Amino acid sequence: MLPDIELKTIDSKSLNLRDYAGKLLLVVNVASQCGFTPQYKDLQSLYEEFKDRGFEVLAFPCNQFGSQEPGSAEQITLFCETQYGVRFQLFEKTDVNGAKAHPLFTYLKEKAPGIMGTDSIKWNFTKFLIDRSGQKIKRFGSADSINKIRNDLMALI
Repeated sequence: MLPDIELKTIDSKSLNLRDYAGKLLLVVNVASQCGFTPQYKDLQSLYEEFKDRGFEVLAFPCNQFGSQEPGSAEQITLFCETQYGVRFQLFEKTDVNGAKAHPLFTYLKEKAPGIMGTDSIKWNFTKFLIDRSGQKIKRFGSADSINKIRNDLMALI
């Protein structure tokens, strides 16, 4: 079961992680001025391919890595929609590490530690794949290909 964690969309609507119960989720910390930013295209493609099968991409803009997400909510939304055709859910700008880390990322890092058991997120576009029960969580690094994620996603569908 997914934990009770409050979420705020980029347009200030309140949601809860439990609103996604029974869905396959890919949670990603994103940034508009990163070398990995073109992954938005791959994430949108993956979303389009599997959205009708209960798959959601939850994207959390983060400015903690090289200040690569400096924009306002409106600027981020416009960039994602016009440059990459993003239609999956964007959330408000979020810290993923440190004292102000969002509870969702604290939870994900505990459930799916990084390399050598580290808990911190190393860079933008770290991804967490969560199964329908909310129990199995797998972490992918920034450079992991969308095909690697697709293969793991297919195994859960």
